[in-house]
Amino acid sequence: MIIRKMERDDIAQCADILCSVYNNEMWQCRWTAKTATEYLTDFFEGKKFVGYVLENGRDIIGSVFAHEKVWWNNSEVFVEEMFVKPEFQHKGYGSMLLRQIEKYVNEGGLAGITLSTNKYAPAPDFYRKNGFSDCGHVLFMAKEIV
Repeated sequence: MIIRKMERDDIAQCADILCSVYNNEMWQCRWTAKTATEYLTDFFEGKKFVGYVLENGRDIIGSVFAHEKVWWNNSEVFVEEMFVKPEFQHKGYGSMLLRQIEKYVNEGGLAGITLSTNKYAPAPDFYRKNGFSDCGHVLFMAKEIV
């Protein structure tokens, strides 16, 4: 297994993985290859994009899409998406991707890592296991426009 910086040509494989991870009963998403590719390309083209892929031979099995976020006291990295192919989950590969982001943060002298996730999915336990804490002072809000 190797982790390397993401390249534009990796986006299609990453979009396929995103669909395989989220189009199920637990997440209840309906990604298509087209919408997933557009979604991930938006992150990739961002001004301060930070992205890595995890490869098993020539196949990408996981990736992380993030960006540096300027903050009042010190910049941080915000993880937009991180996923590992279902058949490779629960084997430490997601933790490997997080450690790569931690390395990026340490090398850049940044403040830390932030992210949001669905509190009803297994993901919060995974992030807690990797040293993340719930931020009681932050409230994620949304407004649906019909």
